[in-house]
Amino acid sequence: MIPEAWRRGEVAVVGLGKSGVAASKWLAAQGLRVYASDAADAPHVRESAAALSQAGLSVEIGRHDLDRIRQAVAVVVSPGVSPEAPPIMTAREAGIDVISEIDLAARALDPTRLIVVTGTNGKSTTTALVAHILRQAGIETVAAGNIGRPLIELASEPTHHTWVAVEASSFQLHDSPHLTPAVGVLTNLSPDHLDRYPDVTAYYEDKRLLFRNASPESIWVLNADDTAVLELAEGIPGIHRHWSVQREDDAWFDRADGRLMLEETSLLERAALPLLGDHNVANALAAALAAAAAGVDARAIGTGLATLSSLPHRLEPIRDVGGVRWINDSKATNVASTMVALRAMDQPFVLILGGRHKGESFAPLAASLEVQCRVVLGYGAARDRVADDLMGAVRVHSVVAFDDAVERASELAEPGETVLLSPACASFDQFANYEERGARFRQLVEAM
Repeated sequence: MIPEAWRRGEVAVVGLGKSGVAASKWLAAQGLRVYASDAADAPHVRESAAALSQAGLSVEIGRHDLDRIRQAVAVVVSPGVSPEAPPIMTAREAGIDVISEIDLAARALDPTRLIVVTGTNGKSTTTALVAHILRQAGIETVAAGNIGRPLIELASEPTHHTWVAVEASSFQLHDSPHLTPAVGVLTNLSPDHLDRYPDVTAYYEDKRLLFRNASPESIWVLNADDTAVLELAEGIPGIHRHWSVQREDDAWFDRADGRLMLEETSLLERAALPLLGDHNVANALAAALAAAAAGVDARAIGTGLATLSSLPHRLEPIRDVGGVRWINDSKATNVASTMVALRAMDQPFVLILGGRHKGESFAPLAASLEVQCRVVLGYGAARDRVADDLMGAVRVHSVVAFDDAVERASELAEPGETVLLSPACASFDQFANYEERGARFRQLVEAM
């Protein structure tokens, strides 16, 4: 589980987000010497550093000791740390293994079987659906990874999970050479993270790493409606299972009868699926195939799909205020995800868009906004880019602070309309993460 060489030196953990903190604690609990560091010096980083220091770990914030990292026996990197960051470049130049927290966890949890879900959008919902369906079927399962709970935390629990549903980002896949999914799910592909990748090809290449340890026994659940997904998986060893919302397949949406199908078996009626939008039909079909691969029968899959409530920050209805419906889609951190949310709108709406720009143009949203969007409120660091890209297609107002955007939306929205927070941007200009942004949105709405 732990290479013997690691016990002869110090393991460096780079980045003190959730996964970095969890990895540091687990490594220390195994009796290893740990040096944990983060270039930031924000309040939440100081809080994490203090907790690790009290536990006896060597911690540094505001900088990385590159000489110390150069002498490490291994480096565990948090997903928020760029591969081009000095500590990671230093480690690679010194020939030191750099791995992600989920790669560390995959080895520690063996022989737990992992259902690994990746893609540009829909990862969290699909991961949550898989875990929920398996639990409803009586299989001890949890959801972990990029969905919020670090996978390595499970390695410290007394409970042994036969299956774990894991959400994996491209950043995590980049440094996970030992990750071997029993079932791998690729939801869809579209340009994203172009502030970190030089081009979309490099981004897709990291997604391809889902398949790096493929074998004839691997099961791959793939989106038949996405040609980029099919091209990426072409020739990969294993059993390929497909879902479609456009045509009959292994799992498919019978639009004429309004039913979600698993081959020839009806899982449930569309009206019984408590999630908005066609994209969630696709997520449900992906989860159904993954659950079937884990041995769950069609009846139990249908029951599981019917009993999952909306996930926080993903097209989550908050409440109606004066006849205006407020929806929190803070998880939409790229243009493709916001496009999905726009297609789910069934009445006129006001859109809150902005945050930290990720290198994408907002112009692809224009055609969808022309139909029902009355006004876009661009806020934060991306507000000028929002105005430049969308002016002419829709009325755009620009504000700096997020709270001001919400207040302005409440003034502009009329009864019978929706206010949609679907930012198409990272949250890091004003918030620590999308959860904090969504929680603030909920707080402001509930105070109205």
